[in-house]
Amino acid sequence: MNSPMVSLQCIPFVFLIFLTSVSATLVNIPRLSPIRGTFLQDSETVSASISEDFQTFYYDQTLDHFNYRPESYTTFKQRYVINFKYWGGATSHAPIFVYFGAEEPLDDDLFNIGFLPDNALQFKALIVYIEHRYYGQSVPFGSREEALGNSSTLGYFNSAQAIADYAEIILHVKKKLRAKHSPVIVIGGSYGGMLASWFRLKYPHVALGALASSAPILYFDDITPQNGYFSIVTKDFREVSQTCYQTIRKSWSEIDKVASKRNGLSILSKEFKTCNPLSTSSELKDYLDTMYSGAAQYNHPPDYPVTIVCGGIDGAPSNTSILGKIFAGVVAYRGIRSCYVNPPRNISETSVGWRWQTCSEMVMPIGIGRNDSMFPPAPFNLHEFSSECKSLYGVMPQPHWVTTYYGGQDLKLTLHRFGSNIIFSNGLRDPYSTGGVLENISESIVAVSTVKGSHCLDILVANPSDPQWLVMQRKTEVKIIEKWIAKYHHDLLAFK
Repeated sequence: MNSPMVSLQCIPFVFLIFLTSVSATLVNIPRLSPIRGTFLQDSETVSASISEDFQTFYYDQTLDHFNYRPESYTTFKQRYVINFKYWGGATSHAPIFVYFGAEEPLDDDLFNIGFLPDNALQFKALIVYIEHRYYGQSVPFGSREEALGNSSTLGYFNSAQAIADYAEIILHVKKKLRAKHSPVIVIGGSYGGMLASWFRLKYPHVALGALASSAPILYFDDITPQNGYFSIVTKDFREVSQTCYQTIRKSWSEIDKVASKRNGLSILSKEFKTCNPLSTSSELKDYLDTMYSGAAQYNHPPDYPVTIVCGGIDGAPSNTSILGKIFAGVVAYRGIRSCYVNPPRNISETSVGWRWQTCSEMVMPIGIGRNDSMFPPAPFNLHEFSSECKSLYGVMPQPHWVTTYYGGQDLKLTLHRFGSNIIFSNGLRDPYSTGGVLENISESIVAVSTVKGSHCLDILVANPSDPQWLVMQRKTEVKIIEKWIAKYHHDLLAFK
């Protein structure tokens, strides 16, 4: 798959301010995605490589589902992809599996999200993938430059509009295929998992059930401790190697010590083979922070990235300096390269889109505590975060809106009374699991967790080498969905 570089001229000015500056205050909320990010790319080139099992369609989507101003009726082309290969057809009321695209183009999901095609034959299910508005080929206002140009056009870029999009497309597909009585199971991972669970609550007449993989729906409004994410990153490293953990913990002060010297940044640049001279020590720290958290979040078998990083750190010769050991961990994780830390940047759609989403409604207060982490303290400061977002977009974040609109406070008590048919799956080595639902709420709102699992691992493509605990997690999820569909078919006959 081609991922050509994109000129900065292609990115609206408001994002250049963010992407070309280093903020001392803005906490970068770790990205939410089942898989690694993709870059802005030629969608036509990518689509040309899609398997012949997939058919691509475009729906004339309403820009604004919640207002009746003339401009609200503006439409844009929203992409969705269907795989008819396994479907048993409308006459047999065969189910429809719908995957919710999230904060990236849909293309990689078609190849990496395996839960749907891996189980479609057993269910005789139709498979539908829907791209999230403002990503990939589903961009309003005619172009990405126009859509992302200012807060007025970005104002239609939110989760409520996104799940309303999904409802419209699902109903459209069912009508087009005369599949009125085909039950719908919605599936999503990470942010897409949050959307799937919220969709089941907001549109129970459209979706029979939801599989929400690694969905941190409780990481809002201080329901979850702010330090939860980085506490689990620390725990993951400490469990692999105590010496690795200690080396990382000591390295931050060592970076500061070297940076304070007269030629300190030059020394650090040489030590870490940076692609460009470091302008601040924070540039190096941010790189390492992202590497460690990414290794923990996507600590998938059989490679287990945390083990790889610690293998490099612990495997360095005994006389190696602390920073030399850290660099050995970088090389072990990234592989042999000509340079590290600050290479020429491809601007990813996720970087651009997720920044707006976290600066508007997806305000997840993730911080770093003082005594429970291998990272330097960095508490989340809502005032500073809000000020930074206001300077970028001219609007203030709404940190309480997610819990107001979807709920979250007293979740177990609330959903026990009116919710049903949601699977919250998590791997407890995933840092985002700290904001997930880890206990059963009712007989049909269930938590399926694995002690050794990582981010969205259960919905990725199954491999023969998958450990037994992962195989069993997927089987448990399938059995639950089977029960939902069996009960639906029973009710369908009873109420006809």
